Amino acid sequence: MADIHLNCKGLQCPGPIMQVFKAAKEAVVGDVIHVKVTDRGFTKDIQAWCKKTGHELLELVDGDTEIQAKILRK
Repeated sequence: MADIHLNCKGLQCPGPIMQVFKAAKEAVVGDVIHVKVTDRGFTKDIQAWCKKTGHELLELVDGDTEIQAKILRK
């Protein structure tokens, strides 16, 4: 198991989700993907993406200047 860190700040939809998709494709089961973004639409996008793909959204923090998410690769 590994931690994968993505800095997607400054990217707009669909950029952050595409980066998460690529990371999940290369990751193995049990890896945790940590993502930082500034695109406000990401909160709904990542929830829907996890539900659709079966990966687990471990944490979603919507801060003042950035959004952070942790996704468990399943």
